[in-house]
Amino acid sequence: MEEMESTPLGRVTVYSILGCPHCVQAKATLGRLGVPVCDVDVGKHPELRARVKELTGRSSVPQIFFNSVHIGGNDDLQKMNPTELERLVHLVMNEPVSSIDAPPLPLESPTEDTSAESDGDFMCERDELASVVEDFKHGSVIGNHRRGLTVHKKSFSGDQLVNWLQKEKGAAAEEAYDTGQALLQKKYMVRCSGKQEDSFGGTLFRLLEDDPSSALNAGQTAACSPVQAAKLSLILRDLILKLFSQHLSADGKFVDYKGMSANPAFDRYCDLAIQLQRVELLSLSREEKLAFFINIYNALVIHGFLRLGAPTNMWQRYKFFNYVSYLIGGEVFTLQDIENGVLRGNRKGIAQLRRPFSRTDPRLQMALPDVEPLIHFALNCGAKGCPPIKTYTPQDIDSQLKTAAEAFLENDDACVVDSGKKEVRLSQIFKWYKADFGGTDEKLLDWVFEHMADSPKKSSLQDVLSAGKTKVSYLPYDWTSNSSH
Repeated sequence: MEEMESTPLGRVTVYSILGCPHCVQAKATLGRLGVPVCDVDVGKHPELRARVKELTGRSSVPQIFFNSVHIGGNDDLQKMNPTELERLVHLVMNEPVSSIDAPPLPLESPTEDTSAESDGDFMCERDELASVVEDFKHGSVIGNHRRGLTVHKKSFSGDQLVNWLQKEKGAAAEEAYDTGQALLQKKYMVRCSGKQEDSFGGTLFRLLEDDPSSALNAGQTAACSPVQAAKLSLILRDLILKLFSQHLSADGKFVDYKGMSANPAFDRYCDLAIQLQRVELLSLSREEKLAFFINIYNALVIHGFLRLGAPTNMWQRYKFFNYVSYLIGGEVFTLQDIENGVLRGNRKGIAQLRRPFSRTDPRLQMALPDVEPLIHFALNCGAKGCPPIKTYTPQDIDSQLKTAAEAFLENDDACVVDSGKKEVRLSQIFKWYKADFGGTDEKLLDWVFEHMADSPKKSSLQDVLSAGKTKVSYLPYDWTSNSSH
């Protein structure tokens, strides 16, 4: 009989996602209880998202079931009454999960990790001009050149390049000029002085990898034939998420960034990030642009933490977001450029005096025509429950962003409705970017109401709004870093 009791008959089902600290924390707590945990990754099984939302009324992860009893997210688990918790553990140990109302499991587990597969999809086809660039770097042409009062470091003139191609590569004059134009067009090099219409020979150029901006993916030649932007962003995001998850502490509270930067998989990530230098951006649709820049932003934040440490206050954050950058498609984009310049349709950011891109800035072509307020919930997971999506795809971007907003608003550290005081307390994100949500308290509250999933919180918000004169206040923002060092 005792033998029977020690073999659990039921199960705890946890719907989670890779790289979600709250999911890790919940699973660690359940592990200590000694119950059998069935972990379902809704990132790998998006077909289950709608069903889980139907069962729980929530869009965020984790969602936890003891047999078929839904208890909520990680916060609910941590706050649970010990007697009630003991009763549920007893239930799982002694009763099988009913086949009628059992939480759904994937039909079949994927044979291979999808992120490993997508990484394997990347085959570097060496671009024919990459070898020319490598040889040119080792010639004695690149140096400091003065134009007016400015000294351009690591530069060369069009004439110097053409002469080198004739002398070292045996190219005829016309062929050498065409190769120079191809290097410019394929973004191996960029102008550092002279206007677009100036003669090629007299203009000063710089190899893109020598860009002085200290972009985190500069300093090496992107030697592969350009890869499709959306595909490259998915691979990079999946790679860094996997790395992040491997170095998340057992309680989900800290990330070992030191260990992460020493992991050989991080070198692989950096090699792939170099390929962003020459990626083609101008042909991207709105959906591709959204998915590409959200994925790259989220990956770049982690890359920035690895190189510079995580910011711990407003001033450090301001510096971090204005400094950490990648070279993408021949241009430098800081985190701030991506968020405010591209995804917010070239609007001023916090503490900015002007728009990120001037009228003559070539990056302006990348800006979305209008601000997309939903991006704020895909770029920030500063809440106690994560959206069940970590890597965004162009095919489904709008519904993925709506889900991210729903998941964010479910959290009480992002939105609290106080019916007694007729008050709604919101995350600071709504204060900082109020203009994106309509600009007035009334429009902001309408936006929040419209983007909430059906829930008791939404019903009480409806009651408060219909009573009129709703007060809006803002919750404190948690700046604490999740670094273990």
